[in-house]
Amino acid sequence: MSFFVHPQGICESRQVGDATRIWAFAHVLPGARIGRDCNICDHVFIENDVSVGDRVTIKSGVQLWDGLRVEDDVFIGPNATFTNDHFPRSKHHRKPLETRICQGASLSANCSVLPGLVIGRDAMIGAGAVVTHDVPARAIVSGNPARIMGYVDATKHPKADGVEAGTHQLLSGAFLRQFAVHEDLRGNLAACDFLEHLPFVPRRFFTVYNVPGKDVRGEHAHRQCHQFLVCMNGSLSILLDDGEQREELQLDRPSLGLYIPPMVWSVQYRYSPDGVLLVVASDPYNPADYIRDYEEFLRLRGAAVP
Repeated sequence: MSFFVHPQGICESRQVGDATRIWAFAHVLPGARIGRDCNICDHVFIENDVSVGDRVTIKSGVQLWDGLRVEDDVFIGPNATFTNDHFPRSKHHRKPLETRICQGASLSANCSVLPGLVIGRDAMIGAGAVVTHDVPARAIVSGNPARIMGYVDATKHPKADGVEAGTHQLLSGAFLRQFAVHEDLRGNLAACDFLEHLPFVPRRFFTVYNVPGKDVRGEHAHRQCHQFLVCMNGSLSILLDDGEQREELQLDRPSLGLYIPPMVWSVQYRYSPDGVLLVVASDPYNPADYIRDYEEFLRLRGAAVP
């Protein structure tokens, strides 16, 4: 046997990788698949239709029910709770919903994850959080229901208050543009000259508004399309990610615009109730131009950047 089972643990599965350790009072059912170098702590129960990747840590008091897919390098804290049926009834057996915990994610103690969700790569779930929606890659969420509080390893761009008009560079060619504001008794005016201020010729615009504060927009990159974002009212937070660096920033006035070039992943979140976002785009709408899977984005980005 190339893995360890404590004398007071029960492992009925033969699909367990080398160097995995299963401790006292843990119980692994016959159909479960567990990878290499995992640590299954005391009082863990793993049902049949469960897969666990390599180097996964599962702390005490956790039950992994049918339909759970745990990828490599995941940490699951004490008493984290998973569900696989939105409407459970005694003796009513439905096909379990599949829940996926992506590579490198960490789930803190006592959090709860509803069925059928995806917890993105390297995401961080706070202690006691109740996760009711998919969690984007590298997002930090907490609360009940869980809300995005920030992003792992992201540089927070300082607020642009008082910054003089001009261009302020961000990662991979993205930039913030602070427009000059003209104020008088009739109100304020901020203007954008497309030919002077934008590195593309606009062909389309759209607006995003009435976004519930719990919802996340964006979560994609474009293959060819350039975009320029201006928050016309209220505020929202944005994450930019080029696969190596991440920057968080806030758009909170119509005199501040954000240019996002192709092949930069972006996420919009924490919309204020009155938030209105204007997006100016270089190309007509084309579904094939969108990259909506973060893992695919990382592969394409790695192939495109020397």
